[in-house]
Amino acid sequence: MSEANSVKIVTSAANATIKLVRALDDKKHRRESGLYVAEGLRTALTAEEQGVYPETLIFSAELKDHPKLKEYLGRCLKRGIECIEAGRQAMEKIARRDNPQGVIGIYRIGWHKLEDLAPKPQSCLIALQMIRDPGNLGTIMRTADAVGAEGIVLIDECCDPFSIEAVRASMGSIFAVKLARARFADFDAWRRKQGAMLVGTSLRASEDYRKVDYKDPVCLLMGNEQAGLPAEYEDACDARVRIPMRGSADSLNVAVATAIVLYEINRKSL
Repeated sequence: MSEANSVKIVTSAANATIKLVRALDDKKHRRESGLYVAEGLRTALTAEEQGVYPETLIFSAELKDHPKLKEYLGRCLKRGIECIEAGRQAMEKIARRDNPQGVIGIYRIGWHKLEDLAPKPQSCLIALQMIRDPGNLGTIMRTADAVGAEGIVLIDECCDPFSIEAVRASMGSIFAVKLARARFADFDAWRRKQGAMLVGTSLRASEDYRKVDYKDPVCLLMGNEQAGLPAEYEDACDARVRIPMRGSADSLNVAVATAIVLYEINRKSL
């Protein structure tokens, strides 16, 4: 079968795959299907660098002659991946008006077990408790990737890392960062077995994050955007730290605060 004949042409917005992309906006449907959506050719190429390919690739007919897309499309076809060229009507049905993309991939959700995230020397792990903003979560995934963190553990009712908002904010790092879910008690017991130092940020802490003697490996625990960490979670930490404020603000955005502390841990571990 030739490459051209392998590509399906879809013009109708009523097509089943087009409807699936729209349905994957819903968390319930993502959970039931085990699938999620990532947008953009750059994101698809970033995923490929991590050895991750979509189960279905959809691209706008207007981009079919784009050199990088043609090369990527060829590689996908050789792998037997379903590739769909979508006409204007079909593409408009699934394009986000705030950030329209001409390439959309449908990917398989991949959760890891805690055992897959065992912290290694000169590395760290991030635990997030009840993070509710997908933009924050995606940004933290990107930062975790940048510092070479072993992964992220989501504790309690965090937002979905596979939502389109979180995936978009991760800028492709969702394909590089291992994600796991756990109850805090299970996570805490596991990290103790690993001999990992648990560091939590808190407005009630008095210790400057720059003055801590971080014992490798380190698990950084960050709390909910509004409430911070529950008292019992703070009590389980080996160190509680705060970021000094010079101005009138008494706190930072959780993604910003995570990046600041992560880079300090990273600096001291090198």
